[in-house]
Amino acid sequence: MPLHFAAVNDQNPKQDTPPFQKHGDSGKNAGMEFAGVGIQFAASIVLFLYLGQWLDRKLGTAPWLLIIGVFLGGGLGFWSMYRKLMDAQEREERARREGKSAP
Repeated sequence: MPLHFAAVNDQNPKQDTPPFQKHGDSGKNAGMEFAGVGIQFAASIVLFLYLGQWLDRKLGTAPWLLIIGVFLGGGLGFWSMYRKLMDAQEREERARREGKSAP
């Protein structure tokens, strides 16, 4: 005989929305936004890798521009990821402040 357990919410029994869906932001949109950040990070590394490789072939400077391209792509990708995550955190904090100030 299988046992079934029900989740009990003692704090707020009428709370139907999961925590990641607060402030009208759906979890699907937030997940897609952050999945895009990872894809953008990887794409910037690959793009600058191939750009460095192409320039190395044209200028005969192998492997220096390829190495510079990888580090430049990683640095720019990280900066873009950091900026996007900080913007999301600022939006969340702003929404939290507005929610607390409302009666």
